[in-house]
Amino acid sequence: MPVNSRIPGLKDSSAQQRRTVVAERTGLSDLDVAVFDPERGLGVEQADHMIENVVGVMGIPVGVATNFTVNGRDYLVPMATEEPSVVAAASNAARMARVHGGFHTSSTDPVMQAQIQILDCPDPEASRLRVLEARTEILELANAQDPMLVRFGGGARDLTVRLVPTRTGVHVVVHIHVDVRDAMGANAVNTMAEAIAPRLAEISGGRTLLRILTNKADLRITRARAVFDKDLLGGDEVVDNIVHASALAESDPYRAATHNKGIMNGITAAVLATGNDTRAVEAGCHSHAIAADGRYTALSHFEKTADGHLSGTLEVPMAVGLVGGATKVHPVAQAAVKMLGVSTASELADVIVAVGLAQNLGACRALAAEGIQRGHMSLHARTIAASAGATSDELDVVVKRLIDDQRIRVEHAEKVLADLRSGH
Repeated sequence: MPVNSRIPGLKDSSAQQRRTVVAERTGLSDLDVAVFDPERGLGVEQADHMIENVVGVMGIPVGVATNFTVNGRDYLVPMATEEPSVVAAASNAARMARVHGGFHTSSTDPVMQAQIQILDCPDPEASRLRVLEARTEILELANAQDPMLVRFGGGARDLTVRLVPTRTGVHVVVHIHVDVRDAMGANAVNTMAEAIAPRLAEISGGRTLLRILTNKADLRITRARAVFDKDLLGGDEVVDNIVHASALAESDPYRAATHNKGIMNGITAAVLATGNDTRAVEAGCHSHAIAADGRYTALSHFEKTADGHLSGTLEVPMAVGLVGGATKVHPVAQAAVKMLGVSTASELADVIVAVGLAQNLGACRALAAEGIQRGHMSLHARTIAASAGATSDELDVVVKRLIDDQRIRVEHAEKVLADLRSGH
């Protein structure tokens, strides 16, 4: 059913009330939303089947970002993060983009690559050509490993060969390009790499060593763009300041690292909530931030439109899937995917990259308009108050006092709490 992601006042509701609203909006059942309760989510028995030497599970808050319209469709986006302000900033930025049609995305096919490293080739240049001559044979051998993937329209599409000079000599590195459809793809490409390695050794006259995917997923790109309303942002000066901040991130790697961290605050939270591999996605995105001249730079760009609004764009590799891995094992991840209502890995990537752009804009606006501390620390005050032992009835009073006193520290929260309880 169509989802309306605009839910004013959601932040003022209780967690249980939010679950009810989200369930009504997305069609989740009582059993679906029940897994968001820690007592009903991932248990130790399930966790014991996921990794080794399990002793327990660690909870991460799961919030819901609102206001997202992506390619004309509304989404409520689950985000798993421990950092205050991330969910709120993404939701607020999505609201500012909503009045101009929300986010628009495009993407390449879901192609992942595996590398096969070949050593000790007596004639590396000729080896490269011999491998390329055997392209059809190699691709057929690779596709024989996964007929189901081929049946669903995926499979090995191409191969390339690179000669890589290293301190131990010239290595011949074969890349096999595989359309992995709705999977993240690691298992599929690794299986193919293992299968074709012996034949590549024969053809090249060398010996194979590494046979594994690369997380530099530069053939699996998702792009997002949006226009953020200048009046909702705070006016012309804020727009200009964000453009200046973006320009610095494009030119200075010290700023770019924090700028891109803001993007990943959104992307990683959505990737984690849906049970995908956060480390793989982060590695792909940060490697994509290396410019042609070898300089680390911003992944996103902000520009002023002809009518004075703010245009934002983001282009990153996005290796996420809907089949396999924790997405099919973790009960909370399953409920999160169902909440999103996405039907393909490409659609999931579209939403995740839109969240990354929204979160980046939220951070840039805070820096350009009021400074990061004011907005961030206001939300952080709730964490501090809770750390000091404030109950739900005491929380709002303690938070207000911390903000008014401009002393958002645990020791001050403890004093405020003691005063409150003593009647002062």
